Amino acid sequence: MEKVKHEIPPIYNENSKILILGSFPSVKSRENQFFYHHPQNRFWKTLAAVVGCDTPSSIEEKKKFLLDNNIAVWDVIASCEIEGSSDSSIKNVVVNDFNSIIDKSNIKQIFCNGGKSYDLYRKYCEKSTSMKAIKLPSTSPANARFSLDKLISEWKIIDDYLK
Repeated sequence: MEKVKHEIPPIYNENSKILILGSFPSVKSRENQFFYHHPQNRFWKTLAAVVGCDTPSSIEEKKKFLLDNNIAVWDVIASCEIEGSSDSSIKNVVVNDFNSIIDKSNIKQIFCNGGKSYDLYRKYCEKSTSMKAIKLPSTSPANARFSLDKLISEWKIIDDYLK
């Protein structure tokens, strides 16, 4: 187990309408200092398909993509003990404060990328934000039950909040 601090700043601006929360960055994301950086993670492909855009590739393209589409991204956990990238190994959680993002943006809905982020958000954050989250299936390669097409179908709900 390794004690790790989240060092990737949230991506958002005053126009952000939805906030998508992961649990904690993978080893690959921590190494590259950006969200969903593992090449097998289907986050960027799924999101691009939902909003009808090309999949961004560079970190700068990804930031622009999020802001252009009024999407904020961050993670529930500020620090924890974790083995590699395994959500199931997470212990001793300290959560991020989302009120600063909510107060400085136009967030109407929070979505959680997978069950771990949803459970942690409900347990530690929902009361302070006064916003219920919607759980979406994880885009992680570990979620083999969901094909890319099925993920896109389930994630289409976010489009209702972006219009």
